Amino acid sequence: MTQHNIINGEALETLKGIEAGTIDLVVTDPPYLCNYQDRDGRKVRNDDNAAGVLGVFSELFRVLQQDSYAVVFCGWTAIDQFSKAWADAGFKVGGHLVWGKDYVSNTKHVQYRHESAWLLTKGNPQRQGKALPDLLDWTYSGNRHHPTQKAVEVIAPLIRSFSKPGDVVLDPFLGSGTTAVAAALSGRVAIGVELEAKYCELAKNRVSGAERYHAAKGERQAA
Repeated sequence: MTQHNIINGEALETLKGIEAGTIDLVVTDPPYLCNYQDRDGRKVRNDDNAAGVLGVFSELFRVLQQDSYAVVFCGWTAIDQFSKAWADAGFKVGGHLVWGKDYVSNTKHVQYRHESAWLLTKGNPQRQGKALPDLLDWTYSGNRHHPTQKAVEVIAPLIRSFSKPGDVVLDPFLGSGTTAVAAALSGRVAIGVELEAKYCELAKNRVSGAERYHAAKGERQAA
């Protein structure tokens, strides 16, 4: 039986059912509130629901243990709304991470060649091991499973840097499951919430595969 919990539900309401102080790390890529549509016409649910997206920050602060991190991907178009929401919830900004791309995702005014995430802190957390650089190389996922899918290679270093093996990692906007997959491969326990049932089922299947791979790798190392 899997130790990970993938939940099909609305983020804000689901978080209200999680006990306070039981989460060790949040890593999430919420809707950017920019009415996103990819080249194939795929959209992101709740991308026009500012109250539902921004309302999660007070709940994230509540469920996180003291002295913990949250990593939140966010575009520049609504950064004023996001930064106010996480500050009002009690978070402080501990850093800003940028991934440089070798391709262009938009050319409306300038060439968009980067992705950003903000490192938020609750209390005074301590990183694990060597500090990550704040400028990182981007790995393109291909967006095969989801219109804004992140690659495991992007998420896994965040989990390893800001949590310990066995810690509980939460993503309230799980999408196709990348955060949960990265958590499973890194020896952490994942809790993920996803609004769309089709992505929730996909995430469960991906996490099951990651669990099997991680278990087999451990057995080979022990042999």
